[in-house]
Amino acid sequence: MSDLKDHSTQFDPAFVLIRLPDVEKITGLASATIYRRIKDDPFFPKPVPLGNTGSRGSPVGFVLGEVQEWGRRRMTMR
Repeated sequence: MSDLKDHSTQFDPAFVLIRLPDVEKITGLASATIYRRIKDDPFFPKPVPLGNTGSRGSPVGFVLGEVQEWGRRRMTMR
């Protein structure tokens, strides 16, 4: 049990995957805009496939640290 507690205190956003609703909340963007950014913005975080198939509609996640960094970049651009 103490091992679990030790790991939970070592939270590293570079290794945490979040789902699209979380990306929407963090960025303030709608899902359609997020997918447009993935396609057109080379700096927007790319999704990580969570399934074994590459087919459209397969589940994806996003690296929390990359989403946060994108937001930081946007803030510095203002």
